[in-house]
Amino acid sequence: MGAEAVRVLVVDDSPVDRRVVELLLRAHCGGGGGAAAGEAAPFHVTAVDSGKKAMELLGRRRGDRDHLTPSSPAAAAAANDQAIDIVLTDYCMPEMTGYDLLKAIKALGSPNPIPVVVMSSENEPQRISRCLTAGAEDFILKPLKMNDVQRLRKCSGATRPKSAVAGDDDRFEVSHYFQLIFKLILLAYAVLCLSQLLHRWSNGSSLLSLWCA
Repeated sequence: MGAEAVRVLVVDDSPVDRRVVELLLRAHCGGGGGAAAGEAAPFHVTAVDSGKKAMELLGRRRGDRDHLTPSSPAAAAAANDQAIDIVLTDYCMPEMTGYDLLKAIKALGSPNPIPVVVMSSENEPQRISRCLTAGAEDFILKPLKMNDVQRLRKCSGATRPKSAVAGDDDRFEVSHYFQLIFKLILLAYAVLCLSQLLHRWSNGSSLLSLWCA
C-alpha cells in the first residue's frame, strides 16, 4: 500500500523558481529508484509568491480546523485535506524573507510544528547557520536537484508509509519486552545461586569448598 502524499508549501517570489520546484517535486512521485521506489509518497504542491501569503494560508487553514468539532468526521477530513506537512521557502524575498517566515512559523506554537526547509542560491555559512539555529530542518542550495528532493522527503518524515513505521514500532516493543524477560531470568538465577551459597555457608562449609562447589 502506498504512502499518503507529502503536502509541501513552496514559497518563492520568483515564478520561474517556483515552477521548477513544482515540476521537480511532482516528477519525483515515484521515489528515487530501487525496491522501495513504489513505496515513496508522492508530493502535493501548493505554491505562493511571498512569506505573507504563506502565513495567511497557514493561518486560514489552521482557523478552519479550529472552527470544527475535533471529534467530528468533518474535522478529521479537514485536518487531512488542509494540513501542510512541510514548508520549502526561498531565503531572499522582499518584505518577508525566508528567515522571517521560518521564525513566524515556529512562533505559531503548534503542538506539532511544521518542518521548514530553507533554500538559497547563495552558499553563505552565516546564513545557513542562522537558519538552522532558528529551527530550520535543512538548508538547500539552488537549483534543486533530485537528491535534494530526497532530503526534503526525509525532513517531512514521510520516507516510508505509516504502516511500515508502525510495524517498526511494534517490533521494537516486542524486542524490548524479550530483553526485559531475559534480564529477569538472569536476576532470578543469580538470586538462586546466592541463596544456595548462603545456605551452604550457614551449614559450616568453608569458603574454598563453596567456590569449588
